[in-house]
Amino acid sequence: MAKNDKQNSPKGANGDGPADAKAGSQAQLNVLAQYVKDFSFESPGAPQTLQGPGENPQLQVGVNVNAGPRGEDIYEAVVHLEAHAKSDTGVIYNVELDFGGLFRIKNVPEDMLQPVLFVDCPTLLFPFVRRVIADVVRDGGFPPLMLDPIDFGRLYAQNLSKGGDVDMSQPN
Repeated sequence: MAKNDKQNSPKGANGDGPADAKAGSQAQLNVLAQYVKDFSFESPGAPQTLQGPGENPQLQVGVNVNAGPRGEDIYEAVVHLEAHAKSDTGVIYNVELDFGGLFRIKNVPEDMLQPVLFVDCPTLLFPFVRRVIADVVRDGGFPPLMLDPIDFGRLYAQNLSKGGDVDMSQPN
């Protein structure tokens, strides 16, 4: 290949030419950090509850997502998850977790920003939320709580259809 041909050939995707300019205008979602923001586990009936859950054990799980801006192209999304196990004899355990992520979001149209923050970001965080919850319940002496996957898209759509506001304020 002649020197002149090399100079005139299109440059590749190594970040030094026109191919990279096209990528610069594409939507980007990068995870900058993920972290436990707030966490609580209690088992007030231990050690008795460790010997058996008692009659009529029940588990309630609730989830919520908050998100908001943290700087230019930087956003925080926080998955708040609560799990309450109880029986006729009382509380078996309670666990609450706020698991956050810091995301760089670029070139996303304004009308798509909320779905990215309330669907895509928590979907990326959920496997880590699930692991933290399973580990702490197991470390508390109980069988690990293996949460089923959560369809954040369905939850987002349900919230919008109920006329619910999506909270775009700064998460706590």
